Amino acid sequence: MAVIGLTANSSTNEAATSPAGVGEKAAPADPAKPFVGQADDPATWRLPVEAYTPTKPQALLVSKSRDQLMKDCMTAAGFPQWTPAPDLPTVGGKTLTDWRYGIHDAAQAAKRGYHPDAEAQKAYDEAMLVGAVDKSHADKEQVRRCVQAADAQVPAPQSSEVVEAITGASYQDAAKDPKVVAVFTQWSSCMKAKGYSYKEPLDTVDDPRFHNPREVSSLEIATAKADLECRSHYPVARTWFDAESALQMKAIKAHHNELNAVKAENASTVSKATAVAAAK
Repeated sequence: MAVIGLTANSSTNEAATSPAGVGEKAAPADPAKPFVGQADDPATWRLPVEAYTPTKPQALLVSKSRDQLMKDCMTAAGFPQWTPAPDLPTVGGKTLTDWRYGIHDAAQAAKRGYHPDAEAQKAYDEAMLVGAVDKSHADKEQVRRCVQAADAQVPAPQSSEVVEAITGASYQDAAKDPKVVAVFTQWSSCMKAKGYSYKEPLDTVDDPRFHNPREVSSLEIATAKADLECRSHYPVARTWFDAESALQMKAIKAHHNELNAVKAENASTVSKATAVAAAK
């Protein structure tokens, strides 16, 4: 199975709601229990381990602050034309849980099947091209020195091994949970009745017939529609999410001290980035 649409450190709970009261303001993240946003929108769900990763606004603040430090350093070194690579637009899943368990947007699936939004993909591709071109002709050694200077003030975000390990293992292991296996079987039978043969929900994403980045076939559209129809009868995403959340909560308890250290380091980096932003 493939993990689709994952965006590291892209989760945010500003607009999320609790399952007990849709529309209520989100409660603070509590790693002792899974946080669920809007019941019908997996993009708003929040896995327990996300309490130990920067939110999307925090990650953006750190990135912008480092860009400013680099720009100031390069200008002082005689390269005022140097500019940081543009932030890449989000393509595919907008949060950690968006598309993590498969597609869920009927309107999007009817247009793009299992492909990302066309405009988002175009913006991403264009940003990649712009970011690959450095017109400043800056000395590489000078760039390295400025990177080191930026690191000294606002450290570059580092992926946490323990967070990554929990995130990866919980996703894979949750797929083996009896309740998840049962809902996969129900979904597979539903798809079979519609004329599509897939054992597990994300096998559709792995279908090589749907891998052409420039083409969304009628077969892909039809398959995606059938996929969502079967998901409307059998709660694939929520069952998987609940199983994964339970596994993550156990792992969090087992790695409590390590994760608290990660959280403290994240907070320190955000604090430094906030100071740099406030000084400008």
